[in-house]
Amino acid sequence: MNIRPRALIIGFFLAIGICALTPFNNAYRQAAPLGGGHFPLAPFYILIWMTALCALWNRRFKTHPLFTGPELMTVWALMLVISGIAWTGLARTFFINLTAPIHFASVENRWKEVLWPVMHPDLYPHDEQAVLDLYSGLRGGRQMGWGEVFQHVPWRAWFLPLAYWGIFILLCYWVMICMVALISRQALTNERMNFPLMRVPELLGEMLDPTPSKAFFGNRFLLAGMAIPVFLHLLNGLNFYYPSVPQLPTLILSGSYFPKVGLFSGFTKLKIYIYPAFIGFAFLSSKQISLSFWVFFILGGLLFGLLGILGYQIPAAALGITFGPTLAQPEETQIIGAFVVFFLFLFWLARHHFWGVVRQALFIDEKSSSGSDWFSSRFSVWGVALGFLAVTLWLTYFGMPLFTAVVVLGAFFMFTLVATRVICQGGVAYFTLTAAPLDGIFAMTGPHFFTHAGLLLAAVSQKVLFVDLRECLMPSLLHARKMTHKFHSKGRVLAAFLVTLAAGLVVSLAAMLLLCYKFGIRELSLDWATQTSLTVYDNIYQLLQNPVAPGHWVTVFVVVGAVVMLVLVICYHRFYWWPLHPIGYLTTYSSAMRILWFSFFIGWLCNVLCMRYGGVVLFKKVRYFFIGLIIGDFLMGGTWALIGLFSDASYQVLPT
Repeated sequence: MNIRPRALIIGFFLAIGICALTPFNNAYRQAAPLGGGHFPLAPFYILIWMTALCALWNRRFKTHPLFTGPELMTVWALMLVISGIAWTGLARTFFINLTAPIHFASVENRWKEVLWPVMHPDLYPHDEQAVLDLYSGLRGGRQMGWGEVFQHVPWRAWFLPLAYWGIFILLCYWVMICMVALISRQALTNERMNFPLMRVPELLGEMLDPTPSKAFFGNRFLLAGMAIPVFLHLLNGLNFYYPSVPQLPTLILSGSYFPKVGLFSGFTKLKIYIYPAFIGFAFLSSKQISLSFWVFFILGGLLFGLLGILGYQIPAAALGITFGPTLAQPEETQIIGAFVVFFLFLFWLARHHFWGVVRQALFIDEKSSSGSDWFSSRFSVWGVALGFLAVTLWLTYFGMPLFTAVVVLGAFFMFTLVATRVICQGGVAYFTLTAAPLDGIFAMTGPHFFTHAGLLLAAVSQKVLFVDLRECLMPSLLHARKMTHKFHSKGRVLAAFLVTLAAGLVVSLAAMLLLCYKFGIRELSLDWATQTSLTVYDNIYQLLQNPVAPGHWVTVFVVVGAVVMLVLVICYHRFYWWPLHPIGYLTTYSSAMRILWFSFFIGWLCNVLCMRYGGVVLFKKVRYFFIGLIIGDFLMGGTWALIGLFSDASYQVLPT
């Protein structure tokens, strides 16, 4: 399946357009995020309409297709890979992360005395006027055109920070690309891993085959599924703008039905969110995985109540200083031990594959198989090794000891690899970490493992790429690899991905910087980015002033998490009847599962009933209903996002 240049060119410009528009849409208009999550709205919305257009074109000009199915998949993959960079994947917090210790330094917090001496001058814009204008906006910036704003941006203050951090980001991206190339054969061929989030795009691509497209779009199950979210969000969207229109609730606050003490006290904040698209993803996922997600979420809530019944009132202060996005209770540090053991389990599963590619990399075996359509196995191994070395040297150049840099980078990529597995195999389009990689290091070594400069650099670099994983690059790369692994023209497709990624990085950062200087961070919807960045520096300050090790309860629960995960992976691997998948345990305390647990329950229940009473035949028919839920939800999400571009507020269809 050859990919014509037109698909690569269209995909490039659409992807760059999403990157350029996202900061304005998300931060200024506060409309539905265009690139949110690992099944982003804008790329799929564009894919749906392009598929419909191509289907009509192909019916009119049968011998001259506008785009083939594989070409549409390539266009979608190019948009998918970089859509997150312009928001939570990087740009949302990047500039605040670099300027917070300068702009928010005060006599009370003493950041100037404690943090500034260990901040490398080349990594931060030390022009205080440039930083002030970033938060307040240029004088008269609102009246300036974008070209004028570009001319007035103090580029001299930003040149060195952007250059050095750009090197770090590109090197990390390179390591991720090579890692995906290295592990993809194991995932796609050896394990035949399920990719639930790819089912609908694959069907849309197949729909452009010689089979009449009318058979897809005219499917009665598909139309019935689409009708539900279209009606739901049409009614609720109109209610958002015109309150006199009635609405159907999609959020049920059920915590009041549970007591504040006793076994069920962990559910006093329980919420039920209704997202038709995520019910569809859950139905298309493995029954074992869907079951595991909501079961482990329930068990996590019961554990909180059980500890209270047993008299273990463990204060949150026992955590010490943590960098985890949602880490709130000591028992949640189970996830640290679980991540480590699950990573070792994945490595053990792929041991023969890794042994083979290492032998090829060392020229012990002559054949260098192309386990990926992107690189040969030999090139992938050396790409990971040299890229990891380059990032390590970058960290040591800016003040981190060599051994510390190796451990920190190892933790960063280990957490990212495990999260990638959860997202891609589990079909979790919205995923957040509970504990950060640095929390795992602190739990095992304590804060004295770091020098002052090393601690600050580790925390800031973690915030740049390795903690806000809602739009992380690596899962999108593995999804793109899945969608393009049968295509020819692999050199051309790979070059398009690399060029689009580099251009997307530049455009995303430039778009965010121009937006901030035009309006000022204070006037934009960046409160979450500001607060989380301030928390990072406040935690660094406290650790520098009082490097207290985590309480013993953290160690206890880390060990508990490792033991539980070890039991789970052994049972999963040895007993075919074992009902729970280890991936579910990794999401027990994720804030994503607090939103999605009910969707996975409904999707799992429908899947079980369908297979129990109708078997595979019924499943193949009914799946179009759940595909309709996904398409309808995203169609309405994209439509209301377009309306939000031209209004002061926007109705949100999907979780943000």
